[in-house]
Amino acid sequence: MRAPVFAYIGLGANLGDARATVLQALNAIADLDGLALTRQSSLYGSAPVDAGGDDYVNAVVQVHTRLKPHALLEQLHTIEDAAGRRRPFRNAPRTLDLDILLYDQMVLNDAVLVLPHPRMWLRAFVLRPLAEIAPELVSKQQLKAVADQPVWVL
Repeated sequence: MRAPVFAYIGLGANLGDARATVLQALNAIADLDGLALTRQSSLYGSAPVDAGGDDYVNAVVQVHTRLKPHALLEQLHTIEDAAGRRRPFRNAPRTLDLDILLYDQMVLNDAVLVLPHPRMWLRAFVLRPLAEIAPELVSKQQLKAVADQPVWVL
């Protein structure tokens, strides 16, 4: 049997009742077989980056999981689909976006999944909540590099 590992998942939404959608997604993640939700950040607000639409509601969670990365991603896509996620174009506004940010110490780059998430170090809406629940993973220099991006606790 596969040994469990820690993974970090970013959540974001900016269509409809984004706050309610993110809270429902947190519950849906916690209910997944093969993982335990172990830490959860506060909810954060952020302006869209490289995208349009309303402000986002964001959070990051830590999970302890036996699921392999692609299986975890598949489960997250199921939660997105249930929330009405559509992918009409890159960076489109979204009802729900769930991204695997980190999966243990794994480095992966295939057609379906890139780990660590390739843009996470450029996004305050990821780094601030990640630093809240796992400060050892985010340096002061990384936070300083995104300090010009407005992010606020909701």
